[in-house]
Amino acid sequence: MNDKKAKTRERILQAASCALIQHGPVEPSVSDVMGAAGLTVGGFYAHFESKDALMLEAFNKLLSQRRALLAEVDPAMSGHERRALVAAFYLSRKHRDATESACPLPTSLGEMANLPEAFRQALADHVELMMAQLSSSPEEADKVLADLALMVGGLALARALGTDQLSDRILRAAKSAVI
Repeated sequence: MNDKKAKTRERILQAASCALIQHGPVEPSVSDVMGAAGLTVGGFYAHFESKDALMLEAFNKLLSQRRALLAEVDPAMSGHERRALVAAFYLSRKHRDATESACPLPTSLGEMANLPEAFRQALADHVELMMAQLSSSPEEADKVLADLALMVGGLALARALGTDQLSDRILRAAKSAVI
């Protein structure tokens, strides 16, 4: 792939990632994504075979970025300490209000049943990898799953409510349940 084509593809992926964070993988059209990338729809199929292929790649990219951030957390910390640190960021106003480089799960989970199996597999792989990163021992696995569910659900509810006091309260309550 030549350099110009690779850069164009990356612009499309970045626009798709932002759309996925804000609206989930179903709502944004190819036209929406290409317009946000500053491109015309006509060039889309030179880079991706379908909208699902684009959104799956964006979904995987965003999940990988989340795990890379988590990998930067001191591995000497206990699993509980890592989860508390992650919750402090994940359940923050800044993350709730982010439109780029944020978690795509709150806008994507409700659509999983209607997406190709590859999305559910990507989600399952992500949960397994997150569980490994956030556990100090195999005995912690169920606690990690509960904390992940609480964090994603809390963020989804807070985002759905916007930036009002109840949204802030949900973030604080979910964070305190993890910490």
